[in-house]
Amino acid sequence: MSMSIGLNGLRATSESLGVISHNIANVSTAGFKSARAEFAAIYGGGQPSGVQVSNVTQNFERDGDVVNTGRALDLAISGNGFFMTSLNGQTAFTRAGTFNRDANNYIVGGNGMRLQGYAIDEAGQLQQGVIEDLRVDGGALPAEASTRVEFTANLKADAEIPEANFAPDDATSYNFSQSSEVFDSLGSRHVLTQYFVKTGSNEWQQHFYINGEPLNKDPASPPPPEAPKSLPGATLAFGSDGKFTGVTGTNAVVDADNAKLSKIELAFSPEGAEPVKITLTPADMTQYASEFSVSRNQPDGYTAGELAGIRFESNGDMYAVFTNGQEQIKGKVVMAAFANPNGLRQGDNTSWHQSFASGAPTLGEPGTGTLGSLTAGAYEGSNVELTGELVNLMTAQRNYQANSKSISAADKMTQVLFNSF
Repeated sequence: MSMSIGLNGLRATSESLGVISHNIANVSTAGFKSARAEFAAIYGGGQPSGVQVSNVTQNFERDGDVVNTGRALDLAISGNGFFMTSLNGQTAFTRAGTFNRDANNYIVGGNGMRLQGYAIDEAGQLQQGVIEDLRVDGGALPAEASTRVEFTANLKADAEIPEANFAPDDATSYNFSQSSEVFDSLGSRHVLTQYFVKTGSNEWQQHFYINGEPLNKDPASPPPPEAPKSLPGATLAFGSDGKFTGVTGTNAVVDADNAKLSKIELAFSPEGAEPVKITLTPADMTQYASEFSVSRNQPDGYTAGELAGIRFESNGDMYAVFTNGQEQIKGKVVMAAFANPNGLRQGDNTSWHQSFASGAPTLGEPGTGTLGSLTAGAYEGSNVELTGELVNLMTAQRNYQANSKSISAADKMTQVLFNSF
């Protein structure tokens, strides 16, 4: 009986050594979860027969260290949850957030399985509940014509009124100027320049030029030949408190009920492209005695661009980055949580599969419900505590030696018994 106890102890200790060695070997593996061998007593015929490994459990409670890499496709989970991956109809769950882009622009893990997430529709809007392989189309981003310029500035209240008639090539005929880069439907760049001329107390005249030529409101109605080249575009009015009170003039669209809703409309017809119509809203402009300053000068529109890369936000949003500086959302990472993660069936070192014991996953966006948060540009390292594992290794080795000695002692006692006859 004692030899049987020793043999069972050797088997159990050998399995435990295998688990500990596996932990130590994966101390640097991203998303790896340490395991522990759990022992149970063996009884035969009501008599103790040693121990056996009853179960190997993994530690999903302790997070690994967040390793910052700066890589756009790395993601680290802090808290509960798993990434959901799929390939050829097989679904796996992982904590390893070191993703890459494959030849077909799918986001894949180290084992080639595709990261799952919420898809976008044809309008580029996220479709909550529609889960599929996250992928970025490798095609070019077409050009988009400018439709507005978000422009906010302060005009110097105590500026002098210019004596000369306005002319864009005479700097003494205007007080300030500011240029913006706008685009037509072909993606060609055009320079929109605004000239500000003080014409009276709390009143400023705006002139608009595109590529050095004056702008009219409607490109289908050019100015008559006898009209002066520099037509007044708009006149801005300010109150005694320095705030905008209204706009009038050739390019002004006046809202009689609310001056703040008034706007300035500009239009031009670039050669070979569709007519461009641009709107400016002057409601946030001010007139204070401080120097002329532009706090916002942001046109929309852009030239065409090629796919330059992919990046994630901490909320799971996935963006395609283009060479023209534009970004477009292409999907959102979905995360999964299980009521009993220790019931998951082990796949490879860092992936698991749903089982009856684990239950069905609860899916959702990062940071919602019981799901953990994401850190972009980082991955979760192994949660193996190397010092503790080395201590466990020495303990297991001593147990192995003790069981070996018990077998050796039982063998000697048997030999003595045989020799006594």
